Amino acid sequence: MKKYIVFCAGICVAMAFTSCKSSESAYKQAYLKAKQQEEIQQQQQQQQQQPVVQTEQVETNVVVPLEEKPATQTQVVDNTDNVKVTQEKVSLVNGSGLKNFSVVVGSFSLEANALGLQEQLKSAGYDAQVVVNNNTTPVMYRVIATTFDSKEDAASSRNDLQSKYAGAWLLYNAQ
Repeated sequence: MKKYIVFCAGICVAMAFTSCKSSESAYKQAYLKAKQQEEIQQQQQQQQQQPVVQTEQVETNVVVPLEEKPATQTQVVDNTDNVKVTQEKVSLVNGSGLKNFSVVVGSFSLEANALGLQEQLKSAGYDAQVVVNNNTTPVMYRVIATTFDSKEDAASSRNDLQSKYAGAWLLYNAQ
């Protein structure tokens, strides 16, 4: 019986050693898989090196139809001198009254600040006024240094005031 046990143990050991060997087909499959991955990487590199052709995008301008109004509702303002005029509907807060074109030297959201600048302008000899534009958010108080009937006079005054008040601009009161 000892011989039989030794014989069976020998066969088991022989089978264990022979079954753990890698087969040639397993090596071949691993080689083919590695080769495929290498080819895929080469193709990706070639695609990255090829110049990319970009298509040109053309912008299309959209034209909005004009809203027609009767001639009684339109206002033509002569702007041949290219002086920018802002049109606002304002109400007088403090001062003697407005004419068509005014030179604004300050805009404030607090009335007290506007009245302070008005006092400085009055002490400098200007007929300063404060108006309010309720159509803006927040409500804006405009400080007007001078006011005129003609645009040319207002533009001249604005040019003189811009040396001291750099942000001076023209206001047309759209009553």
